[in-house]
Amino acid sequence: MTVTVVGIGGSVRPDSQSERAMHAVLDGAREAGAKVRAIGGESLILPFYDPHVAERTDAARELVAALRAADGVVLSSPGYHGTISGLMKNAVDYVEDLRDDERPYFDGRAVGCVGAAYGWQAAVTTLQALRSVVHSLRGWPTPLGAAVNSTEVRFGPDGECSDPKLAGTLRTIGTQLVEFAEHRC
Repeated sequence: MTVTVVGIGGSVRPDSQSERAMHAVLDGAREAGAKVRAIGGESLILPFYDPHVAERTDAARELVAALRAADGVVLSSPGYHGTISGLMKNAVDYVEDLRDDERPYFDGRAVGCVGAAYGWQAAVTTLQALRSVVHSLRGWPTPLGAAVNSTEVRFGPDGECSDPKLAGTLRTIGTQLVEFAEHRC
């Protein structure tokens, strides 16, 4: 069985640091044998989640279908005022549409978390917020998470990370997602 890992992240700014970090995690998952899919940037511009409105846009249906099929998930958010972005929070709110599934929410799935911000405090608090969200959605945060301080680290146009240690951390998160999914199957 091939493991599927879905990455959700970034900001509305194309090719943001958080989106590049998400791609680095997905590269690690791909290297470990997973089929990967990234959903970021403009694909995350969705109507505010409303549980009382059954109608969904095509983009919202795509997001929910991708998460439903995922064996592992990566959440990579920019840090906005010490927590996850509104874009990320709204995307994660759509996980509520999985509530009646055989595997509700993120139940039984590993979720890699990455917080990226201009400064350590915001990067770390964003990472912590993501881990709390994953717990509340019955997911298993990977043992390793990443706080990306964008004042100290840069990702090049081809995804290369200026910090080899961080690059290794991001790849390891991807590997952990695949290993957990393979053990769960």
